[in-house]
Amino acid sequence: MNARWQQVVVFFNALATIAWLAWQWPRSPLVALAGVAGALALFGLVLGLQFVIMRRVNRSDHAPRPSWRQLVVAWWAEARLALVVFGWRQPFRHNAVPDWLPSLSPLSPLSPGQQATRRGVVLVHGFLCNRGFWLPWMAALRERGHAHVAVTLEPAFGSIDDYTATIDAAVQRVQEATGMAPVVVGHSMGGLVVRAWLRSLPADSAAARVHRVITLGTPHGGTWAGRFSRSVNGQQMALGGEWVRQLQQEEPAARAARFTCWYSNCDNIVFPAGTAMLAGADNRLVEGVAHMQMAFDPAVMRACLEEIARG
Repeated sequence: MNARWQQVVVFFNALATIAWLAWQWPRSPLVALAGVAGALALFGLVLGLQFVIMRRVNRSDHAPRPSWRQLVVAWWAEARLALVVFGWRQPFRHNAVPDWLPSLSPLSPLSPGQQATRRGVVLVHGFLCNRGFWLPWMAALRERGHAHVAVTLEPAFGSIDDYTATIDAAVQRVQEATGMAPVVVGHSMGGLVVRAWLRSLPADSAAARVHRVITLGTPHGGTWAGRFSRSVNGQQMALGGEWVRQLQQEEPAARAARFTCWYSNCDNIVFPAGTAMLAGADNRLVEGVAHMQMAFDPAVMRACLEEIARG
């Protein structure tokens, strides 16, 4: 269902564009093209407004204030990436690449019963996304020999707490294939889902189920934009909201030491920037990178893959 409604949006936009061009082109090709350009400009303006608001809200945050040049570069990168992710990868390619569990696959180069020697990975997407978000990661992980499972969290607008069973099953699959607790990587809301899953486990078993958690632009303290959401999971991510505060209170203080948390001063969704940090974690700032862009920034991705390999 997550991919289906995104397909509907893509087809609707495509049909609307074709209808507009068919109607206006015989009258004036210039007007026809101007209408298409106007629609794209509107998308860019709405996205740009996020960056302007983010810069203003971040004035009191400890993170370095981004320059206007950084904002423009991040805006342009995020606009292009949004079209690829929501217009192609997630609607039409979400099942194109299967999970890779080499010791369990008949196509694996490993002998029967042999387990992988590299630590496995579970990939957890964010709000309004699905497993197609991780396609570049899946290719990179397989190339490096890391077994991996990429989940799709459904329903799209459900409670974060209701996604924990999906994470548990994915972690179990990777652990059975490798014989090791996996690294779990969460983008945006995905990082909160991982924390909710850890909270649901018996206190003495969490350490055995996950080796390390990497979060990318996760609103650990909520986000300013969460106040406008009408979905259950969106409201749970409200800045300083009850759900994130309760999660923090119920977590053992030492658990954060297992986390690496990436955050940016140009994150157009999770701001103030410091809300993507977790007290006691290895918090890492990357400057000039937007929200989705963070997951595919070459430097961030390389550092994450190196951290996974060290496991």
